[in-house]
Order: sequence, then C-alpha cells, then structure tokens
Amino acid sequence: MPTFTPPTVDEGPAGGGPLFFRYKIPRADAILKKDGVYTRTRVPSEDDIAVADIYYAGGRGGYEISAQEAADLTAAGYGAFIT
Repeated sequence: MPTFTPPTVDEGPAGGGPLFFRYKIPRADAILKKDGVYTRTRVPSEDDIAVADIYYAGGRGGYEISAQEAADLTAAGYGAFIT
C-alpha cells in the first residue's frame, strides 16, 4: 500500500547574523483536501481541519493511502512525496 509523507521546506531561523543565513531547518507543511482540492498550509486552523475531507499533518509521515488517493495526490503535484 502506498504511503504519503507531507512535504517540508528548508528555512533558516530568525536572526540577522551571517551564520543564521546558512543554517537551514526543515519546516513541515500540512496538506488538506476539501471538495477534491488539495491545499498546502503551514499552520492550519482548527476550523480548516474540521471542514477538510482529509487532513495530513505536517511533520508526520507514513500515512497509508489508497491507490486512488495516491493518483489524486500525484495529479495535484504531490507524487514525489509518495512511496
């Protein structure tokens, strides 16, 4: 069965020093599906989660998904995050 891991973005921490510019930390994004449309967001509200058909929390991985969900995620541009 395929698994989906929500994407991350490498960002530097806040600060103005030259070392902060080079240091990167992976930040997780959540993926929500509502009415067949996927939305990528950093911090979803409780209301967003409540109305979503499917919610993939960022920073967590290994969501087992169906073949149809894998096809839908791939069509939405998230195929690289499916194993």
